Parts: sequence; C-alpha cells; structure tokens
Amino acid sequence: MAYRVINGAKHVMGKRNGAVKLNVMLYHASEESHGETLPAEWYRKAFPKLTKLTRLLKDVDFADGRLVNITDGSVIVNARAEHKMVAFKSLARVFVGSPLVQQTLWNNVVAWSSGRGCNPFVCFSKTGERQPLVVKSMSVVGSILNITAQQRQTVRVKICPQVTQHGIWTGALEEILNGLKCELECLDYQGSSKGMRIGQQIVCSCLKFLAETSVSYDDDSASWMHLSTAKVTDSSGLQKWEDLLEMFNDLIDCLKDDRELLLYVTKVEVMKEGLSQIKDVLVDKSIGFKEVRHQESLVHKKLSKTLGHSSKCLFTLLLYYLYGHVRDIEVDLSGGLYSISDKSLCLCMGRIVTSDEDTMIWSGVKQLDRALGLFKFVWETAGMEGVLQLQGHIWCVGAENRTLTYRGNTFFVHGIHV
Repeated sequence: MAYRVINGAKHVMGKRNGAVKLNVMLYHASEESHGETLPAEWYRKAFPKLTKLTRLLKDVDFADGRLVNITDGSVIVNARAEHKMVAFKSLARVFVGSPLVQQTLWNNVVAWSSGRGCNPFVCFSKTGERQPLVVKSMSVVGSILNITAQQRQTVRVKICPQVTQHGIWTGALEEILNGLKCELECLDYQGSSKGMRIGQQIVCSCLKFLAETSVSYDDDSASWMHLSTAKVTDSSGLQKWEDLLEMFNDLIDCLKDDRELLLYVTKVEVMKEGLSQIKDVLVDKSIGFKEVRHQESLVHKKLSKTLGHSSKCLFTLLLYYLYGHVRDIEVDLSGGLYSISDKSLCLCMGRIVTSDEDTMIWSGVKQLDRALGLFKFVWETAGMEGVLQLQGHIWCVGAENRTLTYRGNTFFVHGIHV
C-alpha cells in the first residue's frame, strides 16, 4: 500500500475556511431539526464552496476509513485533507435534499419504475435517509431491513455453518494480518516506533502460526496420507489457538496508539472473540489426516455454536465469505427500503464522489454494490417476504445524469447543480 503525504495545495486548501465548515454543520443541523427546505439563495451562495472542495479533492475519496487517491490507490496521510472531505460530503448531502436535485432524482426514479411496472417512490428526501452509514455488524443490517429477533436467529443458524468453516476462519485471519503487515512496512519509511517494530515481529509470528495450521488436501499432495505418529501423552508442548490469542493481545498493546493502524487493530480486537472460543483446541500439523480434520472440525463447531447474530467476529467472517476481504463497507447516504408494489421493495443507498471520471464513478458503483449485495444476502437468508430490488445512487458536482447497470442492478449517476 503506497502512502502519499500531502503538504501542498494539490488536495488541500491554502488556508482554513472555518466559515464553510461551520455553515455546513449549522444548516445540516437546522435541516435535520426542522425538516425545512433551505432558501434557494442559500444553495446559490453555497454552490461555489462545494465546487471548490470538489476541485481540491478531485479523484480522492474515503475507502476503508482512510483518504485514498482512487486513480492509483495511494493512501493520503493529511488530517486537513480529511477534514475537507468530511466538509464536502456533509455539504453535498444538503444539496441532495435541495428541490432541484430532488426533482431530478424523482424524474429518474419515475422513468425506472415505469419501465418495470412499479410504483414510483420518493427516496433520500428525508434527512435521516441522507446520513452516512458504516456497515460493520449484522445489527446494522438487521435494523435497516427491519428483521425481527426470530428472523435474526434464523440468519445466524443458516450462515454460521458456512462462514465458520476452517478455511474461511483462517483466511479471514490471514487477510487481516497480511494487511497489517503491509501497512507496517509502508509506514516503516517514516521511522518506526519501538511498538511498531515489535508489532511487525508479532505479525510475522502470527502468520507463521497460521501457516502451520494449514494442510493441503490436493490429490497431488501426500499430506492427506500422513499417518499418526507415536501417540502423544503430553500435550503441554503442543500449540493451541490460545497461543495466537495471546499474540493478538500483545499486538493490540503494541499498536493501539498508532492512528494509521486503527482499522486493522480494530479487526484484530474483533477476531479475539472467536479465538477465545477455540483457545483450548490443539494445532498440530504433524499428526495424521483424521486427527487434523478432527481439530478443524472442533474449530468449526465451536465457532458455529458460540458466535451470536450480533457478533462482529461473525460479521467479519461473513464479509470474507462473500467478498474475500474483511473491510467494513461505507455508504455516504444510508437511504432505506421503499415499497414499489404489493410484493416488492427497493433498497436504495448512495455515494458522493468528487469526479465524474469513469474510475471514480465505477469505484462508487462497486462500493455500493458490495453494500447492497450484503443486504440482499441477509434478506434472502432471513426468509423475508417479498422481492428485494437494489438501486444505487451516485452524486457528483456537474455530472451528466445517466444510468448504469452492474451485476444486474441499476445505478444512477446524478449531477449536483443550482
């Protein structure tokens, strides 16, 4: 992961404009409190501020909780640039609620609905529907979808056997540790602290531990034919998952004060829940095939039995199961569920980007698609009544209004104008 430390004016304003941020917050709070449409004059005066922020932050967006240049994937380390992005997103949300943008949105939805024989619906009109959302737990998903306690239990029972398989479990752990290792190596050039240097050593030890838990079952491998060695009478010298749990505790102690590593350290903390449930299970690659499979089965059974619906560990495993990564999903406008017929609903969510170029637009589409796909997976697993359709909305200053299709779902690109 490349890092970009910004000092100049390429992505950052030359001076701090407190009035912009203050006015945005005041009007956003006013809009939320009273649900009133702001005067047309306010939008005309605020639009130049929005376009200036758009220009300064071109091709930059939040991804995985960090500011990233979407064109090359480099991480931007600059607190002021982050503040500008927060101000930009907040101001843009207010504009999404403006009469002109809402009328354009309504026209697009009407055209989409008529082509499918659905009832048109008003979306993102309420302030609560334009709030940001971090999809980081099953509880968040359940609340948006209005899933009952009984249905949440159904979801847990159905997904646990799938997402707690040994390969998914170890794969998610490796994904977190490899990401953290890469992050530590990228930060190394800035001068590692003692905690970071120790953290690097612990991460390598954790990855070595996981490598020793993996056994190949390929037809061309002889590992599946391994017979059990002499019967072990003393297990005190064997590894247990508790050893990895202790390493995770040490890792958190070393890195908890490093802001750049917060996202990965948070995931390490989340996975401790699962480790604590299997800490007594042995890890021994030298034993026979059947014994190894028994160990893996124990991991699977314990995790499946003990991880509850609201478990962030379970949610992390679900993300890895569905998408092959463990990153929480960020949505700029939470949207909601809208009725489009007697038997169908539509889930809408939105993203705000700083450029109308294809790289930025498709980055927003893919992020929304992951969020929407996750919600639909849970919807269907819960056995909810009705067909759930998915719809993504992307806003950009000056963009040309158009419709895109990705993986069978509709995504609208809306321009913000005055």
